[in-house]
Amino acid sequence: DTACKNRPLDLVFIIDSSRSVRSEEFEKVKIFLSKMIDTLDVGERTTRVAVMNYASTVKVEFPLRTYFDKASMKEAISHIEPLSAGTMTGLAIQTAMDEVFTEEMGSRPATFNIPKVVIVVTDGRPQDQVQDVAASARTAGIEIYAVGVDRADMQSLRIMASEPLDEHVFYVETYGVIEKLMSKFRETFCAANVCALGTHECEQVCVTDGGSYLCDCYEGYTLNPDKRTCSAVDTCAPGRHECDQICVSNNGSYVCECYEGYTLHPDKKTCSAMDVCAPGRHDCAQVCLSNDGSYSCDCFEGYTLNPDMKTCS
Repeated sequence: DTACKNRPLDLVFIIDSSRSVRSEEFEKVKIFLSKMIDTLDVGERTTRVAVMNYASTVKVEFPLRTYFDKASMKEAISHIEPLSAGTMTGLAIQTAMDEVFTEEMGSRPATFNIPKVVIVVTDGRPQDQVQDVAASARTAGIEIYAVGVDRADMQSLRIMASEPLDEHVFYVETYGVIEKLMSKFRETFCAANVCALGTHECEQVCVTDGGSYLCDCYEGYTLNPDKRTCSAVDTCAPGRHECDQICVSNNGSYVCECYEGYTLHPDKKTCSAMDVCAPGRHDCAQVCLSNDGSYSCDCFEGYTLNPDMKTCS
């Protein structure tokens, strides 16, 4: 309890109430939210809580500035009604950024260094683009936990959650057992683990080091001199790749390509000149002349090349 009291959060629950969530299941989500609130040190100067409800549309049930006591929050949660159609998870996360994590709506200023945390609870696959929106949210310093239930698409949960994924992605078989996640969240929010709590300043990877932490980067990135941010390694710099002709950087890795008129070998690295005069590759009426990856047309003796440079008379 004392550890929790030292860890204020701006915490936003985003709950899926699409058609696939049956009404009795939605009631279990509401019970889960209420019990989660019981474990938190709720208050204006401690942990502030907002709840958002989404399907095809998004509804901010209450923002961070509305309630500062558990009883009022739980009362408001008990009156939440499902919205029923669609699963616009990306829209919900975007709305959290635009309309909930703002100082007007009760989110505390960045200078306070209070972790901004989102817990998304869903049983489906998002029907919109979640990857870029979630990446923007994480870049803005919002820590995302993804809770999947029953038919939830694990790949989508992993795309939206913060790193490390094994600490931010949870799955339960049914809404009936969602409460078993309570202890995991309690551990996370009460732990003195700065990496789990998002109180660190690492751009990509946080590594716990005793009571402190160190920053690291994903593969293909290197830690900047500030020891917090990361830059992509130029994988196409001379000596870093094995491409015969053209190296194309690709998200921390690279792929090889060939100049026009050349074709990539199965080793995906080396190239050889295409036979541009092979049947079906050119449109010369009579004679095709290869010319370093390109070609020109010519005619048999007694014929002359027409102005189209392809046919003969």
